[in-house]
Amino acid sequence: MSSHAHAAHAMPHAPTGFISKYIFSTDHKVIGIQYYLLALTAVMVGIVLSLLMRFHLVWPGAHLPFVVGGIMTPEQYASLVTMHGTIMVFFVLTTAPQGGFGNYFLPIQIGAADMAFPRLNMLSFWVTFLAFVCIVAAFFVPGGAPLSGWTGYAPLSALNGVTGPGEGWGQTMWIFSIALFCLGALLGALNFIATTIDLRAPGMTLFRMPLTCWGWFVTAILGLLAFGVLLAGGILLLLDRSAGTSFFIPAGVVVNDQVQNHSGGSPLLWQHLFWFFGHPEVYIAILPGMGVASHVLSTFSRKPVFGYRAMAMAICAIGFLGFMVWGHHMFVSGMSPYSGFAFSVLTMSIGVPSAIKTFNWLGTVWGGKIQLHTPMLFALGFVSLFVSGGLSGLFLAQPAVDNLLHGTYYVVAHFHLVMGVAAIFGIFAATYFWFPKMFGRMMSEPLGKLHFWITFAGAYCIFMPMHFIGIAGGIRRYADYTAVTYLPPLQPLHKFITIAAFITGAAQLVFLWNFFWSLKFGEKASINPWNATTLEWTTASPPPLDNFAGNYPSVYRGPYEFSVPGAASDFIMQDLAPEAVARAK
Repeated sequence: MSSHAHAAHAMPHAPTGFISKYIFSTDHKVIGIQYYLLALTAVMVGIVLSLLMRFHLVWPGAHLPFVVGGIMTPEQYASLVTMHGTIMVFFVLTTAPQGGFGNYFLPIQIGAADMAFPRLNMLSFWVTFLAFVCIVAAFFVPGGAPLSGWTGYAPLSALNGVTGPGEGWGQTMWIFSIALFCLGALLGALNFIATTIDLRAPGMTLFRMPLTCWGWFVTAILGLLAFGVLLAGGILLLLDRSAGTSFFIPAGVVVNDQVQNHSGGSPLLWQHLFWFFGHPEVYIAILPGMGVASHVLSTFSRKPVFGYRAMAMAICAIGFLGFMVWGHHMFVSGMSPYSGFAFSVLTMSIGVPSAIKTFNWLGTVWGGKIQLHTPMLFALGFVSLFVSGGLSGLFLAQPAVDNLLHGTYYVVAHFHLVMGVAAIFGIFAATYFWFPKMFGRMMSEPLGKLHFWITFAGAYCIFMPMHFIGIAGGIRRYADYTAVTYLPPLQPLHKFITIAAFITGAAQLVFLWNFFWSLKFGEKASINPWNATTLEWTTASPPPLDNFAGNYPSVYRGPYEFSVPGAASDFIMQDLAPEAVARAK
């Protein structure tokens, strides 16, 4: 901890122009909102793509006026799958929890005036924004968007243009986008790590940090180690496509009766590089949500987090083990049974810290004075979805079972529940919880609860039936189930899922209305509307430029001092000196 951290950021001068204040801002709060709005835009694009996919699966012969040719082709469907996965994983699940809320609240929660490197912070956002422009541009280049999946498997993605529509400029734009995103993520990770280590307020030891800060800190370490590998892989893939190299292309590849002029490469090398990033990416998406869930559950149970140190160490253990299990994505690649056994055991072991967190969440809620505000509902929903999705992962951790289920909708159901929807519920919990602090107004509780119940029920209606489709042999990435003899009996389930998806998608319009309406017309928020204990609730709503208006806090206790015996109030702020704590009479 740096005792001179506050002096380093003494009373910055407020920018006066619109561009310097809201566009090229170095204020971490503005940058956090920029990241959040970018993710909000991206998730709307991702939802539209998923609804188009669902519509086509149920009505594959339907004429769509906005589709070239009228009827969606298998290649166009594969492009939707590719772009939906890429946009949701990178520009939503990675961007909103870490770039959005992490940027906004990490400095305030540790008592700092800003991030360690404000200009680097601004640069990381604009590089990420440019990456999003590149991925969206892939729709409009000749040939359209790529069709190699969000994993970009070689040699399909490594042969320039000859493997199908979208594998020319579309695939190249995809690679440029991912490379730029990795660069922005690396800059952000350095900033998060330096800020957490060096800018904590006096008295803010590591074990006095909120669990949200632990989530962002460990996520930054994961990003620093993982995104560099994907960036290197992306550069090698680009060289295969444009410079005649053969890192991922073996000899003897034949496309359209033409032998490709490559030799010596290995498609499995790309899989290793991608999944060495890809599995930590799961935890990059979910760890901030775990921190938010712990934070919100404690606040609205009016109880300290059960086993705080165990929760912090579990986050670290999940981050560490996350780098040792990438091979379970490759059980069907022909790996040695001994390697498969090792990856299987390590995959099962990561369930231990996850179970610690789950039981401690239950311990936090148990016996508490539960307040079912909207953030609490979404935090409870996060726990439910994380557990439901995680349990199905126990089966996929067994190579013999995964060999049967790997290519089916069972896998789609698993990772959407445990990584996708659970992480989004964490984002929603954070939005409803911190909206008053970010914008100085409250979101509507009735609309928030309506949004929660439809989304929660919809998530289970969409993804639980997918497990049954997968067990029945329903193959993922297929564009038309009517073309395979044994698949049409699964169509009623697909129709049910599609209807649920459209209803759940419509429910997000309730959220958008609530969000933007509340920005202007929401009830004005007090400094601490939730009676929470951490440092962001000690300053104005929204916070001033330097977060604390020159009155930087000192920290005297942990982050979750609720229902302290002998105290007059049921919460004690972190910055309240011991002699100032009122005692019950």
